[in-house]
Amino acid sequence: MSVNTLTPGTQAIKNQKQDLFESPDFYEIDDLLTEEHLLIRSSVRDFVKKEITPYIEHWAENNHFPYEIVRKFGEVGAFGPTIPAEYGGGGLDYISYGLIMQEIERGDSGMRSTASVQGSLVMYPIYSYGNEEQKMKYLPKLASGEMLGCFGLTEPDFGSNPSGMKTNFKDMGDHYLLNGAKMWISNAPKADIAVVWAKNEEGRIHGLVVERGMEGFSTPETHGKWSLRASCTGELVFDNLKVPKENLLPGKSGLGAPMKCLDSARYGIAWGAIGAAMDCYDAARRYALERIQFDKPIGSFQLIQKKLAEMLTEITKAQLVNWKLGKMMNEGKATTPQISMAKRNSVATALDIAREARQIHGGMGITGEYPMMRHMMNLESVLTYEGTHDIHLLILGNHITGIPAFK
Repeated sequence: MSVNTLTPGTQAIKNQKQDLFESPDFYEIDDLLTEEHLLIRSSVRDFVKKEITPYIEHWAENNHFPYEIVRKFGEVGAFGPTIPAEYGGGGLDYISYGLIMQEIERGDSGMRSTASVQGSLVMYPIYSYGNEEQKMKYLPKLASGEMLGCFGLTEPDFGSNPSGMKTNFKDMGDHYLLNGAKMWISNAPKADIAVVWAKNEEGRIHGLVVERGMEGFSTPETHGKWSLRASCTGELVFDNLKVPKENLLPGKSGLGAPMKCLDSARYGIAWGAIGAAMDCYDAARRYALERIQFDKPIGSFQLIQKKLAEMLTEITKAQLVNWKLGKMMNEGKATTPQISMAKRNSVATALDIAREARQIHGGMGITGEYPMMRHMMNLESVLTYEGTHDIHLLILGNHITGIPAFK
């Protein structure tokens, strides 16, 4: 499908405003990156400037998910970059993964959600918990974008408390019978497969791969969103769904299995959210030098300089946290509380920067001519999903005190 067939006027708005983004690197963090890291980041940044930023305001305004971006993500290596090459992945390290998520979310959080769900929440569990047949069946097609996947954990009554899930399956001899529902599922309306977490008859949580077209499986779309409008969100409904026994992921069961997937996704969010923060900061810095009031650029005023200085400080701190966390991920040393801290810090930082950047732009900041309002709306969802802001705080509190406050 060509871009100019997506929604009326999409081709007309291409190149309406050139993407002049320049990444802040106040502490010369690029010196900590390898040549491969820099090449990967440059490649994805160019991809975002070509395939996302010329269209994203139009997509968001029209609540349009550009399905053709799925194949393009596959071509640029955005799906499952840490999955071994033998299964179609990039065989890259976690800093590379973080940089890819940073650049994509610089374009839009909804676009990054599409990519990180595919890689961390669909490909990761199939690779980590699936057998060889399952890996070869699904991973190469997911990596290339031939297939789109989603992750079914959250339910209407169980978000922060996934262990209370009601979705269940029974052993019927030659198949499993799956019943229940999941909601707030990114990619669901367009997904070819879903990695679904459900309880067996003993109450043990397992992962199953559900495929579109199976009788009793539907994916109603969620409408009326004011956030992540360029991402598709929906429900997963299972009504006496017959799941072949070979679709059960055999490698791990229990709540720890989906939680490990969420650790990978939350790590990507930590990098991604700072990408959005960078975009807002860069737009605000540029605008402050161009906007004239009282016969001089508003960037000459102390309060504007204060805002910009604080933005750059917080971005720099988060960049260093993310880089160090990436090193620990590569070494297999990163813990859930450490990932929680980074996710929580990055998203809160990005939201604060988006709001301050919007103020610098004045009334223009609420329009689609600039990215801040879209980033603000998106980040309100990122603040909540894959562990709410407060739940991540309590994960840290549990680590500090040894006392769980949410059980």
